[in-house]
Amino acid sequence: MARETEIQDPPAQKQISRPPNATEQIPHVQATPVDTPPVQTSQPSQPRQPALSERDLRWREFRSRNPRFRMFLIVGIVVLLVSGFFLWRYFGSYESTDDAQIDGHLNPVSSRVSGHIQKLLIDDNQYVQAGQPLLQIDASDYQVLVARAQADYDNAVATARSAGVDVPITTTSTGSQLSSAVAEVATAEANLLAAKQQAEAANAQLVQADATNTKAQNDLARYKQLVSKQEISQQQYDQAYAAAQGGAAAVDAARAGVAAAQAQVRAAQSRVAQSEANLRGAQTGPQQVAATRSRAQSALALVEQKKAELDAARLNLQYTTVTAPVNGVVTNRTAEMGQNIQPGQELMRVVNLDDIWVTANFKETQLRNMRMNQPVTIHVDTSGKEYKGHVHSIAGASGAITSLLPPENATGNFVKVVQRIPVKIIFEKGETKEHVLRPGMSVEPKVWLR
Repeated sequence: MARETEIQDPPAQKQISRPPNATEQIPHVQATPVDTPPVQTSQPSQPRQPALSERDLRWREFRSRNPRFRMFLIVGIVVLLVSGFFLWRYFGSYESTDDAQIDGHLNPVSSRVSGHIQKLLIDDNQYVQAGQPLLQIDASDYQVLVARAQADYDNAVATARSAGVDVPITTTSTGSQLSSAVAEVATAEANLLAAKQQAEAANAQLVQADATNTKAQNDLARYKQLVSKQEISQQQYDQAYAAAQGGAAAVDAARAGVAAAQAQVRAAQSRVAQSEANLRGAQTGPQQVAATRSRAQSALALVEQKKAELDAARLNLQYTTVTAPVNGVVTNRTAEMGQNIQPGQELMRVVNLDDIWVTANFKETQLRNMRMNQPVTIHVDTSGKEYKGHVHSIAGASGAITSLLPPENATGNFVKVVQRIPVKIIFEKGETKEHVLRPGMSVEPKVWLR
């Protein structure tokens, strides 16, 4: 086998002197193959080392002559490692994105009543306070409605007062009527009892008179036979005849007394029935009082109804002045002088600059260590300033899911795309007091994870 001879490096201690401007060349020695028998050795053959250039030789010479080189090299490596560690710590301590903007509430301003705009009290992009008048609607019709509602309310109040006075009067009168009816019933029943007793006495007198008349008639019949035989005197007969006539008259009188007593009984019964009817009528006094109280309560309810109508009329009159719902800047004004507006029609918007936040759409892979209340540095592109804030919350779904046309991954071919999750970041207290930030401005938030 042919074997090439190796070129050994010159010793480091040997210095080669050359002219300063001379071109240095190292001759390349071509090994001549020599036919020699193969040599058996236990060590593996060394690979052929390429010949060193002049630059390599000078570099080796520099390293061999400068013992501090190794120290500088070690220090440089340590510095690089430490710098790399701190850079890794720094870039791993936060998450940032440029897909972020300022958001806020765009409070719409609309009218609660219809009418013509009489005055415009603000300009475009003007800062207003909550409750500040923005425009005035013609209030003539609503003033008339307030006057009518006031009159209806006064009438209802007067009716309620009259009904309230009737309640104690009705209560007193029905109580007196009840007492009088009870007394009348008692008197009628007593008179009925007396009439019945008189009727019984008249019946007894009739029985007595009838018995006396029967005896007198029998005596007259006997005396008549005796006087015909002249066994008694005519005088005795006349007396018997007179007694018989008197007995018959007494019977007739007793019968008339019975009839009169019975008529009195019937009259007493009629008076009892009438007094009982009066008593039943008087006993409805509580119901009459309740009915009167109900009418009074109805009158009071009518007062409340008219009062509510009056309050509604007054509110509608107040609604003719449209005010700002919050502090902020007026924008998107569409209201003009003389315009006829309807309830609920949007006239303008007020942007509350004290209640703004940042919506940052982070990649889902950036949320691994993101938590609530972590500090955030917010860089605003408009001014170049940085503001302080903190993470308020993370949205419950990605932006793609809540979009108008969410993706349908179950159909067609699927290509995995890193999703973005909205994160709400709010400013620290006092950061937005200058009112220079506007919803829609682009920002770059930096969430410090540690």
